Amino acid sequence: MKKILLVIHQKTSDSGLVGQILRSNGYELDIRCPSIGEELPRTMDSHEAVVIFGGQMSANDSETLPFIRRELDWIPTVLSSGKPFFGICLGAQLLARVLGASVAPHPEGMTEIGYFSVEPADAAQEPFDSLRYVYHWHLEGFGLPTGAVKLAKGEIFETQAFRYGDNAYGVQFHPEITKKMLRKWTTLGAHMLTLPGAQSREEQIQKQLLYGSECENWLKGFLPFWLQTTKSKV
Repeated sequence: MKKILLVIHQKTSDSGLVGQILRSNGYELDIRCPSIGEELPRTMDSHEAVVIFGGQMSANDSETLPFIRRELDWIPTVLSSGKPFFGICLGAQLLARVLGASVAPHPEGMTEIGYFSVEPADAAQEPFDSLRYVYHWHLEGFGLPTGAVKLAKGEIFETQAFRYGDNAYGVQFHPEITKKMLRKWTTLGAHMLTLPGAQSREEQIQKQLLYGSECENWLKGFLPFWLQTTKSKV
């Protein structure tokens, strides 16, 4: 069975729809959590692809959190292997940093917590040309790395998705979110729902009823597309 490496940042983290869809497509999931000391592979020989998920920490915490430094040092191993890479939220920010882009809070202190609209960038093609509303939970954003292609943009944080080479993707949003995960996040993170730009728990639950199925369908199309991409040429 083909194996995909999932990198999480808390032992209790849930791979959500990403994990469900990958399993339903016949992949074995190798889930590792560097924040508790679990090692990342030295080569990509045993894995078909990598997904790095989000977390409460910052991609700029490399001086205070050793595992962030290790991930930043390890991502080039994936890129040089030519295997597909998918970074979600923090995972995308780590990829952006590796590629030389900055990761920083919004200059006016805004956040994106809840469902926000995004639109395809000029260079976007299928499946990114169908994005509308997606789920976010982040305090920082990233610039577009040199040599990367912007795929989606937003009003509050400009860069929402990008591709580097043929098969390294980063998205600022959380396509993996499920109803259970949203209710958990908005309960444990209730203190963050008063931050500028954050939506209330009730609004998030209502918007998931409106947009959740659409986001899931997008992810069901994106993951097979991503896994079929060829070796990066950048």
